Amino acid sequence: MMAVLRSPYFTWFLLALPSLLLIRAYSAGDMTIHDLLHPTGEFSARAMILALICSPLVTLWPKVAIFKSLMRRRRYIGVAAFGYALLHTLFYLVDKGNFADVLAEALELSIWTGWVAFLIFVPLAITSNDASVRAIGARKWKTLQRWVYAAAVLTAAHWLFLEYEIVPLLVHFVPLALLEAARVWKIRSRQPGLNAS
Repeated sequence: MMAVLRSPYFTWFLLALPSLLLIRAYSAGDMTIHDLLHPTGEFSARAMILALICSPLVTLWPKVAIFKSLMRRRRYIGVAAFGYALLHTLFYLVDKGNFADVLAEALELSIWTGWVAFLIFVPLAITSNDASVRAIGARKWKTLQRWVYAAAVLTAAHWLFLEYEIVPLLVHFVPLALLEAARVWKIRSRQPGLNAS
């Protein structure tokens, strides 16, 4: 049983399960393409946040097994975030129905922030594998992957200006911001030279 739970296939199944349920609901006629836009966008944001909090959690609580387990699966979670973003984008294009309507609102703040976040996601997802780390080099790969923070800010802006609901946004992104701040504080506190003043 433990071997199944630790299997990457089981992880992929869990990450894909919401999309399978959404597609099933659409196939049964319970949801329209437009109805699929919001949940796929939210699942993308949630997966991205989950991937981002892995490092702060392990830094702050290095002995907690579940946090270390999440850290080992961080790339899977990040790729899942891209997968849901891709579904969100495809459903948006299908819902709009034609290129003219897509282009007409492309410069709106609520829309272009989503497009730029998605474009940032593309190279991050493509390079989320060991072969890319070896080809690019670990240092350059980490620098590239740090663009996910820009994607997170753009995703938050996309969500805020599209929905104009601040409470759900804060519920999702404030814990991430607090954990990242705590991680930075802990790392800096370990460096005596930074605290000499």
